[in-house]
Amino acid sequence: MWEEKNNSLYRKFQFKNFSEAFAFMTRVALEAEKMDHHPSWTNVYNTVEITLNTHSEGDIVTEKDRKLAKKIDALL
Repeated sequence: MWEEKNNSLYRKFQFKNFSEAFAFMTRVALEAEKMDHHPSWTNVYNTVEITLNTHSEGDIVTEKDRKLAKKIDALL
């Protein structure tokens, strides 16, 4: 579930292993590139943490962030 905090949407994802986490990140990267809207994220082994906000709008949550969050959820 996405949390809205600190002018961002945040979600932590956990997978069985690094390969699954990295495959997920690759799918997210392809969707983000299509939208020209890129997440801030970290990956440690099987955990991916994603933060979304719109830098060009003053680092706030916009409809672009909500749309990308929905696309990310659909990739699970």
